[in-house]
Amino acid sequence: MSITEHPRSCDCFVSLPPASLSSVVVFAKNSDRPRLEVQEVVYYGAATHPPGSKVMCTYIEVEQVPKTLAVVLSRPAWLWGAEMGANEMGVCIGNEAVWTKEPVEERDALLGMDLVRLALERASSAEAAVHVITDLLAQYGQGGSCKEDPEPFMYHNTFLLCDRLEAYVLETAGPYWAVERITGARNISNQLSIGTSIWQEHPQLRSHALAQGWWNGTEDFNFKVVYSLKTQPVRMEAAKARYRAGQELLQRQVGHITPESMMQLLRNKESGICMDSGGFRTTSSMVSVLPRCPHLPCIHLLTATPDPSRSVFKPFVFGPKVTQVPWVLSPTFGENDPLRQTPRFQTQVDRQHELYKNHQRALEASEGNEDTKRILQDKQGKMEAENLSLVNNLLGALDGSDLSDLSDLFLRCVKKELTLYREQNN
Repeated sequence: MSITEHPRSCDCFVSLPPASLSSVVVFAKNSDRPRLEVQEVVYYGAATHPPGSKVMCTYIEVEQVPKTLAVVLSRPAWLWGAEMGANEMGVCIGNEAVWTKEPVEERDALLGMDLVRLALERASSAEAAVHVITDLLAQYGQGGSCKEDPEPFMYHNTFLLCDRLEAYVLETAGPYWAVERITGARNISNQLSIGTSIWQEHPQLRSHALAQGWWNGTEDFNFKVVYSLKTQPVRMEAAKARYRAGQELLQRQVGHITPESMMQLLRNKESGICMDSGGFRTTSSMVSVLPRCPHLPCIHLLTATPDPSRSVFKPFVFGPKVTQVPWVLSPTFGENDPLRQTPRFQTQVDRQHELYKNHQRALEASEGNEDTKRILQDKQGKMEAENLSLVNNLLGALDGSDLSDLSDLFLRCVKKELTLYREQNN
């Protein structure tokens, strides 16, 4: 299953019952980004907004809605949007880069990561999130550089969206899009994957393809065949192998998929799903557990650090007293931020948060010393096992009687992990 070329890319997975072992939907994503990019975990509470207000996204302003939902986001620290995240209603979304026959325009618009956050803030279900994204695409378009670098790096986007009951894949090519409703288990990985099983589509999706000569109008309309590039960039050819590997690993577990098995899938290096190559690596990871039972909490496990095979998944649960955990929040630079300068990204700033800094120091200190490395991994494994035991206990409280306010759960887990690294570094 090993692949020779590891692409600059991400992987998203979802499992719905009966593919899941129990009555839960399991969402997972590895965010593969520039190697030195820092990913923070941020929380924004529910809010109301005055009529006519706007919100500044990474590059452009958009009309704000009257009410936004509480969200937890894992995001590159320099931008407004998110690589992946969840909201208080149990909606989870992750995005992937994709290149198609539709040209990528070098202009300021909404990043795919902006669309992830906007949909999470505005949608109470996965289906509603699909419509939020497609409506915003029609109004504002997608575009802008997706990397903190003077050399633009641009792409279009695919999305995996789910809630307690349903899951969808939304794939775009410029302004055009198609949606597949998912059953069982599914993955996406930097390429168009929707074939003929189209649930909803852009009104001009087929007429545009016909006008461009990509489709003859008589054959079955296969979105990925019609809109995919005939000659793929190297990064997308490599993504095909990783997509197939992820699909195979997922299908092997159908009927037995758990949060733990999803974590191990994200840690798989042989397939390239957990990657560190060509200046890119897995910079953060997330696994969410969404119980069908409405009385049980949705639990979101996030690393906030690179390489899930050397990181600890920590549980986050929405609650009335959740606040931002300071140790996974990057510093801010206001108008001096390279993003806000003209021209952009001509300078660099240190965006490392406390957990990131101490995690990286601990890993660097253990390199070359197998005993130190093993001891650290054993301590990380024990810590994560305790986190997962707590998750399983929460999911077992069917009548809700054992559930107390979990607002500080993520904070406590981050603090414990940070203490481990600080002790290791002294």
